[in-house]
Amino acid sequence: MAAVEAAGTPVRYVREPDLAAALPGADVLFMWDFWSGALPAAWPASGGPRWVHIASAGVDRLLFPALVEADTVVTNSRGVFDEPIAEYVLGLVLAFAKDLPATLRLQDARRWRHRETERITGARALVVGTGPIGRAIGRRLTAAGLAVSGAGRTGRAADPDLGTVHPMERLDAALAEADYVVLAAPLTERTRDMIDAAALARMKPTARLVNVGRGQLVVEDDLIAALRAGRIAGAALDVFRDEPLPPASPLWGMPNVIVSPHMSGDATGWREDLVRVFAENLRRWTEGRPLRNVVDKDLGYVGSNRGRG
Repeated sequence: MAAVEAAGTPVRYVREPDLAAALPGADVLFMWDFWSGALPAAWPASGGPRWVHIASAGVDRLLFPALVEADTVVTNSRGVFDEPIAEYVLGLVLAFAKDLPATLRLQDARRWRHRETERITGARALVVGTGPIGRAIGRRLTAAGLAVSGAGRTGRAADPDLGTVHPMERLDAALAEADYVVLAAPLTERTRDMIDAAALARMKPTARLVNVGRGQLVVEDDLIAALRAGRIAGAALDVFRDEPLPPASPLWGMPNVIVSPHMSGDATGWREDLVRVFAENLRRWTEGRPLRNVVDKDLGYVGSNRGRG
């Protein structure tokens, strides 16, 4: 946190047990541990920080009623994870198309088994979520030769990063056309459980699901049932409803599933990048300039209003 301290602002470091005592005297809260669930119980009945920043792109853990109703400004770390996640998604698409998990399993077993693989050029990818991460994914997949479309809150044609963007009301039809469905949407009441048994039934039996958004976007039991029944060809999951993924989860042992531990955006140097984003915003705060990455607390993500609030 040297970059923050260098800005000349007094900094106090606290752990969860001391959070409630520290909040009433704080102007700004930097939630470094974005996994922590301590903030709702620690939030003061009156007063409290005027600005809360979180070291993640997702803000669903911050949007508890008392904070939503307060005048407190919320900002996120938008921009840090876009390109690393896009690279990771491209790697997953290639891993499926080129059957790399099976190759590694066969190598471990010292088995020589020739197979044919798939082309990604011309394959259709649907990116659900049109924020910066979804857009970076769209650009990477387009550059690799896939035909990309998007799904988001507002439909539009000829989007520079995602081609045709389908409104969420037409998600069912868009799912039916995709070879790869990539989830990069924020977790809101509208997106929670969006991929359920009905949505999975609309996907091609040859399609793969990639989730780098939030685990709660997918009804996990429905996904397991669809994978077991061959209703879709595979899934690559970097996020889960319960993290760490419990050892007893069937997903661990399914040959058509790639499990990774919520690491798709964590490329070398990501912690330093997170601190730099906050330090820049802290300078803006102390100078009275508009903050970046201001979250619309009603929408649940960064909206068009990027002012101080």
